[in-house]
Amino acid sequence: MAERVALYDLSHRQLTELLMDWGEPPFRADQVWQWLYRSLAGDYESMGNLPAALRARLAAEADLTLLTPVAEQVSATGQTHKVLFRLRDGNTVESVLMHYHDRRTACISTQVGCGMGCNFCATGQGGLSRNLSAGEIVAQVVHFARKIRETAIEQAEASGTRAPLEIHPVTNVVLMGMGEPLANLKATWQAIETLTDERGYNLGARRITLSTVGLAPGIRRLAEESLPINLAVSLHAADDELRNQLVPINRRYPLSELMDAVHGYAESTRRRVTIEYALIAEVNDTPQQAQKLAELLHGLLCHVNLIPLNPTPGSSLRPSPRERVDAFRDELDQAGTPATVRMRRGIDIEAGCGQLRQRQTDNAIQ
Repeated sequence: MAERVALYDLSHRQLTELLMDWGEPPFRADQVWQWLYRSLAGDYESMGNLPAALRARLAAEADLTLLTPVAEQVSATGQTHKVLFRLRDGNTVESVLMHYHDRRTACISTQVGCGMGCNFCATGQGGLSRNLSAGEIVAQVVHFARKIRETAIEQAEASGTRAPLEIHPVTNVVLMGMGEPLANLKATWQAIETLTDERGYNLGARRITLSTVGLAPGIRRLAEESLPINLAVSLHAADDELRNQLVPINRRYPLSELMDAVHGYAESTRRRVTIEYALIAEVNDTPQQAQKLAELLHGLLCHVNLIPLNPTPGSSLRPSPRERVDAFRDELDQAGTPATVRMRRGIDIEAGCGQLRQRQTDNAIQ
């Protein structure tokens, strides 16, 4: 028996071609697309404007379930919700939903594990298993969007009011979960195109941020793309000697090459680059490193996010204490480099990427 088509893996063009091969008119693809990404339908029976015969064939030959929640954690504040998903081949990935007063941000994964080997990251410690498909990336956002909408409906019913039908239950997407997005750029970009397609979810490109540890060729390719998504670069050190230790890919793309690509991106797109900097106690949080960082970023249209490290089990690395964080930020401010300390969320549920997956794996082995 042929494997069922993974519907979320299809671009709009591929969906159109599939349905036309089935003898359906092209407008059916628009209808299915809207059910998937605007109505967030979780089954085919709810797709009421499709002929019964088409719904039956979709149910028999097309799969809507690319990932299944197997573990969930909610922070004490209720503002951070972490999910471990099992994929169809048994692999697992993590995603996090973060609630803010003005937005709901999904932090999603692009790979099963990660091959970049950063020694302070739980995902990097586990290595890379495989890339995610475009549909597996998109399905993480769809999962959270459905949950947000379902919760709103339940709350409205309980209070006797009408639930607002929000266009974008998930308002922002950050590709900062498990994996290196630029190492899986084809699938990642298709997922971005799907989420921003105006016929479906229609998320604004500027509400999407892609984070990379520094794959210079991929950054140059992003600069040529038409969708104006945001770029974040996980720097974590301002000299090659230290960055080689913390971020091993730096040996392949040293800071001189990386910063050349980042400057080119900012100049060609005229978009501000976010510099992510995890502050690790007595490793990269010295005034000297702050001064080097300011020098490295001089002339770049950027903003620095300072993030006290999310500690991982089995690692001796610890987050910088508040006084060292403030001192580091003050050094950047004095040098004219804009920087803020990003609030850490979900520490009580180990919201750093890879930590829930690692713990589930450890429990299974014991």
